[in-house]
Amino acid sequence: MKRTRGKKGRIMGRIMDQKALADVRNLLGNEPRTRDMLIEHLHKIQDNYHHITNRHILALAAEMNLPTAEVYETATFYHHFDVIREGEIPPPPLTVRVCDSLTCEMFGAKKLIEKLNLNKKTGVRIQPVPCVGRCDAAPVAVVGTNPVENAEEDKISDMIAKNRNEAQLPPCIPYKEYTKNNGYRTLTDCMNGRYSREDIIKLLEDSDLRGLGGAGFPAGKKWRILCEQPKPRLIAINIDEGEPGTFKDRYYLERDPHRFIEGTLIAHWAIEADAIYIYLRDEYAGCRKMLEQELAALIQEPPCKLPPIYLRRGAGAYICGEESAMIESIEGKRGMPRLRPPYVAQIGLFGRPTLEQNMETMHWVRELIEKGPEWFTANGRHGRKGLRSFSVSGRIQKPGVHLAPAGITMLELINEYCGGMLPGHEFYGYFPGGASGGILPASLGNIPLDFDTLQPYGCFIGSAAIIVLSNMDSAKTMALNAMRFFEDESCGQCTPCRVGTAKAVKLMEQKDWDQSLLEELSQAMVDASICGLGQAAPNPLRCAIKYFPQEFE
Repeated sequence: MKRTRGKKGRIMGRIMDQKALADVRNLLGNEPRTRDMLIEHLHKIQDNYHHITNRHILALAAEMNLPTAEVYETATFYHHFDVIREGEIPPPPLTVRVCDSLTCEMFGAKKLIEKLNLNKKTGVRIQPVPCVGRCDAAPVAVVGTNPVENAEEDKISDMIAKNRNEAQLPPCIPYKEYTKNNGYRTLTDCMNGRYSREDIIKLLEDSDLRGLGGAGFPAGKKWRILCEQPKPRLIAINIDEGEPGTFKDRYYLERDPHRFIEGTLIAHWAIEADAIYIYLRDEYAGCRKMLEQELAALIQEPPCKLPPIYLRRGAGAYICGEESAMIESIEGKRGMPRLRPPYVAQIGLFGRPTLEQNMETMHWVRELIEKGPEWFTANGRHGRKGLRSFSVSGRIQKPGVHLAPAGITMLELINEYCGGMLPGHEFYGYFPGGASGGILPASLGNIPLDFDTLQPYGCFIGSAAIIVLSNMDSAKTMALNAMRFFEDESCGQCTPCRVGTAKAVKLMEQKDWDQSLLEELSQAMVDASICGLGQAAPNPLRCAIKYFPQEFE
């Protein structure tokens, strides 16, 4: 690029670094240079150099025929891109990320980070990060792309010494084994006329299967709405579970990936969509590598004609779990939530009507068709129907994903599925829906856990991410941890969320909380924030004040 001078001799434009341009072209190879591939191409630079320089940004902008400002603002929006400005020192070759979110803080993440920084090895960066989706094995560190569960300094040092750059594959059910057990038979039955599209949508409606990413919108109703929209239609599958305490999607994906893929292909047939986009959080590097292999095996020996399936990689932004922000990210942009209406079912990905579903929702489609809606609705307690996958972590003996009846209470879940509390710990309280779902005391441990049952208490179940607190924990401390998370993860688009979370953190860091001011601030965030992040962020602090008054005496 030629550099020219504007008025008063001001230099316009920048000199292109030809080596950076050659490097970028080499990394991109024959991949498309379309706008929606921007984040994928930024990942290629980050993976190769462990950072992104201004020279790379300028070269990528030129190669993709995009304004430099758009490339820069996208790269700097996402946590996993290390953008290095001129004169700045690049990060070391290896990064050790240590989760400091709710459950990991409960199990000593802060002390672990202090130890690692004190004995930091050459060429290693220690970086506190939000939830990495392995709360059942807290505290958790990620060395490069490889997780270290129940992390201790020695275990992390051993992983550093191994210097493994490649993500390790989870032991899933592979394509050929899945097909041997009637895998994809239900899909072919649909395509061969055994079921009509109306049959499948009616079955989903009768099962009362709801979206399991947090919002809980009825799946059958959503599919029917999509069928009423003009073609072409698209499908976007959300596997960006960034809510602290949530890891159920990873659990199912690591074990049986083709089950959700088959459910998604059935949805594609049912709503007559054109293509499928799968959005996977970047923290699940092993899952991504495995999913790439399994999709390749499916495409190589397809059970029937397949639509285009695109796997898209997140870049460390919790906000992209929100459906419209995820769609913006798939399009290669900053993950900014859209104002609604219109809804994504009307104008979604690339301006087309889009069926957006959580991965676990698709996981159950095949089984619901094979066993019938009665199998699903026969489960449930306390007047509720269905099954729920609870991600349970904290002070219990058996943390993990527990498939239990909808409407089970917290006390029942702890005693029947989680092996009781840890020795020496007494049940004190719990987050019923991750960081944003609020906090309830042990005295309210008999509330049925399901959609719509917790709202009267200022909470919600969301993605059923449950964190159990004991008498060794503080609701006040956990509420502050949650608010720091929301401050860090706010996309910054709207003032109530961007400024409100920051102001709340400052107020909550004080020994004595100004409760009336915090309530006034909370109400402003709930009333005026664009999306659920800002609207739900005050839940933990409000619950701490309401249900744990002893901590404020």
